[in-house]
Amino acid sequence: MVVKPLADRVLVKPLEMAEVKKGGIIIPDTAKEKPQEGEIVEVGPGRVTEDGKKVPMEVSKGDRILYGKYSGSEVSIDGNDYLIMRESDILAIISK
Repeated sequence: MVVKPLADRVLVKPLEMAEVKKGGIIIPDTAKEKPQEGEIVEVGPGRVTEDGKKVPMEVSKGDRILYGKYSGSEVSIDGNDYLIMRESDILAIISK
């Protein structure tokens, strides 16, 4: 299935956090925190201002990003979990 976000929204695949912390303690799924790092899968065309000018997106497909803990809307597509969020919800791009 092809998903194309609208306006200034992006489709993000959350990156899984490591299961074992320092000291070898295994964290059960119910106690894990939501991931705050992900990879952009698709990018919308950008938002349009009130005077009709298009503002291009600062992020692009394949960027690794940091986002707020409760940002975006969770969706499931073809059995995979994703987030759809506005570009303004993205806190930073992680350099490769």
